[in-house]
Amino acid sequence: MIALSIFNNLPPEFDCKLVAGGKDDEEELGLFLFDSLKENIIIIPEMRRSLNIFNDFRSYLAIKKIIKDFQPDIIHTHASKAGAIGRLAAHIHGVPIILHTFHGHVFHSYFGSVVTRLFISIEKYLAKKSSAIIAISPSQKIELVDRFNICSENKIRVIRNGIDLKKFSEEQPEKRLKWRKKFNINENTILVGIVGRMAPIKNHQMFVEVVSKVLLESRHIDLKFLIVGDGETRLHVQQLLSEKEIAFRYIPDGEPSGDEKVLLTSWERSNDEVYAGLDIVCLTSLNEGTPTTLLEAQAAKKPIVSTMVGGVIDSVLENKSAFLAPSGDVETFSKYLLKLISEPNLRKEMGEQGYDFVHHNYSIEKFISSINELYLELMKK
Repeated sequence: MIALSIFNNLPPEFDCKLVAGGKDDEEELGLFLFDSLKENIIIIPEMRRSLNIFNDFRSYLAIKKIIKDFQPDIIHTHASKAGAIGRLAAHIHGVPIILHTFHGHVFHSYFGSVVTRLFISIEKYLAKKSSAIIAISPSQKIELVDRFNICSENKIRVIRNGIDLKKFSEEQPEKRLKWRKKFNINENTILVGIVGRMAPIKNHQMFVEVVSKVLLESRHIDLKFLIVGDGETRLHVQQLLSEKEIAFRYIPDGEPSGDEKVLLTSWERSNDEVYAGLDIVCLTSLNEGTPTTLLEAQAAKKPIVSTMVGGVIDSVLENKSAFLAPSGDVETFSKYLLKLISEPNLRKEMGEQGYDFVHHNYSIEKFISSINELYLELMKK
């Protein structure tokens, strides 16, 4: 969570509160992320991903009250729903500085054309009320300015996401052993994983197609697949696995036997242990901003196979830290994955190049410094 990273790492002269939404029935809130924040976080249960006019209006009123009580100089919003409600409340209440970060966007692959046009119109209106818009990659900036005409180029700042890189590279052998022991996975088994929310935009259906194809072409290899995360499409993914006669286990339903080819772990607290346990990381999304999972994978020295969508091209080194396939191209994706499965030296080489890349471009220190500079610049104005 980038908002949480900003909250935890800003200099002490910033007095901050973090406002977060609730969860839909199929989502995991992950309250453990906020364990240390106590009185500095406010949860608005009604503010959720799904559209609901009554809940959304209650969320708007709740945010207006928070603004009135806290009297912030800066409102910095994240995500589409929270970004719209938060910026509208901030504008009406006269907050001096209003910022929004586009982590991804909902301008394609989410809704039909009518709803998409409505959301684009709303974002154009909100951009006019914003002091600045943050794009998390150069590609995203081009999309926002040239493709969707959300705002002028001079209103957008490109600030790459930052993550705590150290924890993904330290004590890897110990974390790998712990993770694999937890799920009864042999040390020599090649483990391929996909990490993230299970939602239509993440296209886990494609991942199942890839798994099916790769298993058919690698019968002699000790190979397993992990789906880390949960969400609205999990039951559909399990149905697809059953239809393709791929042995799987949803871990909350019981311990793995060791015979399953696919394990669905649900949500995991320690992503650094997840990546330590994996050998290859995949992403099959239809749309992305800057996918944190790919940054974390590279920080853990893991090679990647991903669809070439959104900001992915800016988040990896193509053909050096990651192989990229066209969206929906199961054949090409599977070919790249089989190449990595069969070549351990290539996995190691690509992992090293990814590690160097993210350490140069995506450190939490560099990210917070850029955010801090932007806040101060806008305050001076």
